[in-house]
Amino acid sequence: MDISYILNHLGEDREEYYGAVSPPVFQASNFCFKTVSEMREKLTREMEIPFYTRGYNPTVAIVRKKLAALEAAEDALVFASGSAAVAAAIMSVVKAGDHIVCVQKPYSWTNALMTKYLVKYGVTVTFVDGREVSNFEKAIEANTKLIYLESPNSVTYELQDIVAITNLAKRKNIVTIVDNSYNSPINQQPIMTGANMVVHSGTKYINGHSDVIAGVVCSSKERIMKMMAEEYMTLGGCVSPQDAALILRGLRTLELRVNKSAETALKVCRFLETQPKVKIVYYPFATANPQIELAKKQMKQGGGLLTIVLNTDDVKQVETFCDGLKRFLMATSWGGYESLVFPLCALAASKSFENPLPFNMVRLYIGLEDADLLIEDLKQALAMM
Repeated sequence: MDISYILNHLGEDREEYYGAVSPPVFQASNFCFKTVSEMREKLTREMEIPFYTRGYNPTVAIVRKKLAALEAAEDALVFASGSAAVAAAIMSVVKAGDHIVCVQKPYSWTNALMTKYLVKYGVTVTFVDGREVSNFEKAIEANTKLIYLESPNSVTYELQDIVAITNLAKRKNIVTIVDNSYNSPINQQPIMTGANMVVHSGTKYINGHSDVIAGVVCSSKERIMKMMAEEYMTLGGCVSPQDAALILRGLRTLELRVNKSAETALKVCRFLETQPKVKIVYYPFATANPQIELAKKQMKQGGGLLTIVLNTDDVKQVETFCDGLKRFLMATSWGGYESLVFPLCALAASKSFENPLPFNMVRLYIGLEDADLLIEDLKQALAMM
């Protein structure tokens, strides 16, 4: 199926919905039946047809179908947050006594799940530098059940060779999960290259309008149905019908938004690479990135996120640069239409997790604004340092 068909037509039974171009929002928690026998029969299929919205909702079902197709998966689940999706995916694989090999420096709440919660239930984790496949092979133990990847990973965007690592995992009968939030299904489809599961923060590109918190897991029908019957239904981290409708709204322009963000981010990257007040530019397609050939091999293009290390030893100059930006909003998330700046030095105030990153590191998200305007803004903010 082509992307345009998936985003605009797949799963939308318009004849059933009175020809409505946009599907109705089934804002119902409950669905009723005419007879006991009908209710009894529907209860046996609670995860396939409307019975109770925690299990199945028609609006959510449309989004599930589209997301699965975008990731070349058989099925998908939509959660109330990206962290809920990551937790459900991981917990569906491991149990007490099992071992996980995880790429180092994963998303902060993924790291918290592994280091603060899973360890309480007898699951051990080894973090490895994902740039070398051999590091994963060396870390595998007899009880390793999961390899967790995040390519590119958070903040510094190191890549992992997904094909090589998933081939290794298959030989060892180990499940692989890839967090594909940075790329979106437009730029990378890990299931096509061997991964068992893909997770997303649906808050980011998937929704794309900074008004929904959501998470996604895509996998085989068998894995999704098992997860739905266990982690999804038991822990109850389901997305609401209204949020599903907003995600559907966002998906209409997913390809356009991702392409625009990536195109502008590359222009911004090239500008920042020439600036003496910028020491390092972290971006998969940065000229100096030693993994640029791997990026070209497994990604269609870069995403909208890049990180710079400012050429200063003074935290006040970092603050001056960030405070001086006029077209970048200062905020923590990303993936919407607005460009953002996130100074990593601000994490010093967080009690949720430690910040081992340099104080002069600044993450930028490139939204849908004009590239020249963003570059001019960066230029004037750098001049203030």
